[in-house]
Amino acid sequence: MIRNIILFGTLVFTLFSSCKKQNENPACIDSKVEEFKFIISCSVGSNVKEYEFQSKRVFVFDPGTCGADMTSEVLDENCSSLGFLVGIAGNTKINGEDFNNAKLKRTIWSK
Repeated sequence: MIRNIILFGTLVFTLFSSCKKQNENPACIDSKVEEFKFIISCSVGSNVKEYEFQSKRVFVFDPGTCGADMTSEVLDENCSSLGFLVGIAGNTKINGEDFNNAKLKRTIWSK
């Protein structure tokens, strides 16, 4: 009986400790968010959001409304830039696909 309880406890601990939190950010994204907050973001409308796009987690860094034609950078989980949205050209495509197909997962930070 005690042996079964110990085995069950070990199994439960192993399962929970091996699971990665879904809302956990990659370290490089956390670092970029901190830099973005203090260096790049505008005083109004700035945010960082997580999306699912082309079956991957991507992060959009929107500087907000502090100037005309500002662009929002799209980064993957490895902090590689996939491109920029909006701006003077009004771009809405990343990797040849319209970013309107992306699914918003959550807002990581906003001002």
